[in-house]
Amino acid sequence: MERYDVVIIGGGPGGLAAAAGAKEAGADKVLVLERDGRTGGILNQCIHDGFGLVRYKAMLTGPEYALRARREAAAAGAEVRTGAMVTRLTRDRRVTAVTREGLLEVQAGAVVLATGCRERTRGAIAIPGARPAGIYTAGAAQNLINTKNLMVGRRAVILGSGDIGLIMARRLTLEGAKVLCVAEMRPAPGGLERNVRQCLYDFDIPLYLNTTVTNIFGRKRLEGVELTELDSGGAPIPGAARRVDCDTLLLSVGLIPENEVGAMAGVDLDPVTNGAVTDGFLRTSVPGIFSCGNCRKVMDLADFVTVQGLAAGYNAGAWVLGKALKPMPEETNNAMAKGLPQPGVLTCVLCPKGCRVTIDSATGETDGNQCPKGEDYARQEVKAPARVLTTTLKRADGSLLPVKTSKAVPRDRLTELARSLAGVTVPDGPFPWGAVVLADPFGLGADVVAAE
Repeated sequence: MERYDVVIIGGGPGGLAAAAGAKEAGADKVLVLERDGRTGGILNQCIHDGFGLVRYKAMLTGPEYALRARREAAAAGAEVRTGAMVTRLTRDRRVTAVTREGLLEVQAGAVVLATGCRERTRGAIAIPGARPAGIYTAGAAQNLINTKNLMVGRRAVILGSGDIGLIMARRLTLEGAKVLCVAEMRPAPGGLERNVRQCLYDFDIPLYLNTTVTNIFGRKRLEGVELTELDSGGAPIPGAARRVDCDTLLLSVGLIPENEVGAMAGVDLDPVTNGAVTDGFLRTSVPGIFSCGNCRKVMDLADFVTVQGLAAGYNAGAWVLGKALKPMPEETNNAMAKGLPQPGVLTCVLCPKGCRVTIDSATGETDGNQCPKGEDYARQEVKAPARVLTTTLKRADGSLLPVKTSKAVPRDRLTELARSLAGVTVPDGPFPWGAVVLADPFGLGADVVAAE
């Protein structure tokens, strides 16, 4: 049996940060176990930008953020094993994993749970009707489009206004699909206010609040859904149902902390959220086992997961070495603005604060912004709104390369520009991060650069 000071289960942003944190505390042997073929977790399929605003003070795509996290864990000297599925964890911190080389058994001085979360499925919300093809969770559709180059459909309805659902509304539109609407059963959207603005309002995608799917039509392939308005108590309003013809339904109806491994060791879980219960030092109910990130509580930003992972890793290493623990940083609390953008108010997207900025059309003076960037953003939005385009390009071998424009391009041309890249094929092999893949292909002074 191999022995390590700290073993981290999960190689997403929280796990990679925990590895760096454990080394910072002085832990000698630190091991990260990741079940997928590469670390980074869900970030690898999140090709949109908006990551890194807290941690790196930069607007990064998911793959770019994952790359930085990998480099930090490697620079710290942590050992990382991919393709390692943890199948057992005991109260005395013995870890069993199935790997490519066979069964791995490890005795850990301390363990950090960084196992992330999973999506709620159709079964969890009990939508009646048949089970035709064309119904996906939003994350599954994201994986198929962004990593497998497989289009999920052409006419889509999205149920649930969580962030991944909003982001997929934009992604489907850029890929040529028609997003008919986003339906949300609550009176306000569940995703970040900035995502409502950039993913729905930018593309004139309808958002129907107090509305849910009450039936599925189609046998082999989805043919349509029934949308029904709900009253203030959440009950369907008689006579308020209508059919929407579509071939795709994406479900963005919530995330559940993933804690099957922790439960094996007897870690106490919140009966409502399924998140690991911790104290202010990220210690679980089992001595020597810590938890961080989305398996503890679903977070708004990967940046918050990283900050929490650093703290959990540090405390795990300190616990082994008998050092004083550090309290969880306050900035890991979810504090992002959610809900509907307010009429006449601009939601700044340049930092996590999401300032609500108003601008006087006569004088150009702004109000509500907490920094000069918010003022500049508001004026740009009024004058000539622009966005960074993120998408993928196909390599000759069929794999996908995440890319983005080197600067923002006109907002009203996003769909046109994205679809103009649909037939472009680039050479096989890796591109250095930030390397120019296509030099100014749109004639706008914006190159297309590698974002992985």
